[in-house]
Amino acid sequence: MSNFTIPLHVSERVAQLGQRIRVARIRRGWSVVDLASKAGINRNTLTALELGKPGTAIGVCFTVLWALGLEKSLDAVADPDTDVHGKALEASRRPTRVGKPRKTGNDYDF
Repeated sequence: MSNFTIPLHVSERVAQLGQRIRVARIRRGWSVVDLASKAGINRNTLTALELGKPGTAIGVCFTVLWALGLEKSLDAVADPDTDVHGKALEASRRPTRVGKPRKTGNDYDF
C-alpha cells in the first residue's frame, strides 16, 4: 500500500461499518465461516472487514452486505439527489438570466 493516510473520521466510519456487519452476522446465528462461504470469500477477509481494516476491497463489502440481504441499505450511499452541497454548486454555475428566444428568418408566422 502507498503512503496514503486515511483520515481519522473515515477510519472510524470503516470500523463502524465492520461492527454493523458483525452484528448482522451474529443476529442471523452465522459463524464467520458461514458468512464467508455465502459471500464466496476467505474467512480472514471477512474478519478483516468486521475489524474495520481499511484495505478491504469495497467489492468484498458489497458482496458481504448482499449475502446478509442488506444490499438495499446501499441505495442511499452517495445518492446524487441527497447531495445538497453538490446541488448548490451546480446551481451556482447556472446562468442567472435567460434571454428571450430570438426568431430566425426561417420561422413561419401564421
